[in-house]
Amino acid sequence: MAEDSVITEEMRSMIDVESDETVYEIEKEPIRRWADAIGDPNPLYRNEEYAKKKRYRSIIGPPAFVDQYSFPVKLGQRQARIISPFTRKLNGGDEYEFFIPVQAGDTVTSTTKLVELLEREGRLGKMLIQIYETTYKNQNGEAVVKSRNTDISY
Repeated sequence: MAEDSVITEEMRSMIDVESDETVYEIEKEPIRRWADAIGDPNPLYRNEEYAKKKRYRSIIGPPAFVDQYSFPVKLGQRQARIISPFTRKLNGGDEYEFFIPVQAGDTVTSTTKLVELLEREGRLGKMLIQIYETTYKNQNGEAVVKSRNTDISY
């Protein structure tokens, strides 16, 4: 990077540093409320008997449910978050990789780490791009979801 880079060695040292684990239980009612909020009538998200007939132990969470359900918890685990020298912020997008459906009654453990730190020149000047990855595992240690969140400041 150029000498006038906003990315410091201290910032670089935070790449791949994993947060403390955060553990929380998945509950039925938040799953149902999430399904209502996104307007999805799928009985897998609402009807436990139906879900059991389809091989699940309970209702399952819709895609992206676990990432948003854990959002207040995730904020606390991002202690290693980069403090940007810029004041304007944008959400650069979220990507998800789904492995196993999250079910009511699961205990989910999540960890977050900074995986990439970039500097780009935009129309308004320099931008700092931070990409965080959160991995969610169920009580059996199986990965259920991996999310990548891109934060942009300028």
